[in-house]
Amino acid sequence: MGRISDRFAQLKKRGHKALVAYIMGGDPNLETTEALVPDLAGMGVDLIEIGVPFSDPLADGPTIQEAGQRALKTTLRDLVAMVGRVRERVEIPLLLMTYYNPVLRYGVEPLARDAAKAGVDGLIIPDLTPEEGGQLIEHSRGQGLDIVWLLAPTSSDQRIDLITSLSRGFLYYVSRTGTTGARDDIAGDLESNLHRLRSRSKLPIAVGFGISNPEQAARVAQHADGVVIGSAIVKRMADSGGDLARMRERLAEFLGPIVNRLHSA
Repeated sequence: MGRISDRFAQLKKRGHKALVAYIMGGDPNLETTEALVPDLAGMGVDLIEIGVPFSDPLADGPTIQEAGQRALKTTLRDLVAMVGRVRERVEIPLLLMTYYNPVLRYGVEPLARDAAKAGVDGLIIPDLTPEEGGQLIEHSRGQGLDIVWLLAPTSSDQRIDLITSLSRGFLYYVSRTGTTGARDDIAGDLESNLHRLRSRSKLPIAVGFGISNPEQAARVAQHADGVVIGSAIVKRMADSGGDLARMRERLAEFLGPIVNRLHSA
């Protein structure tokens, strides 16, 4: 069992739900990312997605797009190396979320090899389809790397079956179509759509896109195994003006109540 599956299994045994935190790698600089990854683990985060900056991020809303622009000089290779430096200090799963172009520039086989060696647990590639991902699937499985695929409210039963047959670790359910970003409410069809997913797969389900406060996280967690929070975290980092101490304070203040809600059996 890999680190991702093991984490979800441990949480389920305790009656807890996972908090998956997204940060943009290299925003505002690589040193800050390297410092924050262990900090987030210490705040009670269960899994961390580290975004790879890309010049044309189609799935990202304004907050994460702006973070990507600030971090654009940071490369996928930089972030793989950074994971290698922090891995022995961080027990929780670490995933890289990247568009496919940086993967192709790196090389599919070298990335799978180097990421696994560094201690990366999984890859999330929002613009890669299973039909185009055969080479990455093969090399990732050979290295013990999980590929986490995305599903949406518009996914057909046939698509769900294909994605769940290929996914490892967990299913990433995008609760709304469109781009990322904090919302004031949660999708009205969330419960019925997650029920449909559960009827077709035993993998844990984490829900993302739009969760921005403890109340939303708790409501989503009634039906999901985990919640993904990205834009709300990235915004608080940006509002800290590059001051690491202030960033830590703002993130702890924001994430503490969410962790408490998700980890209360």
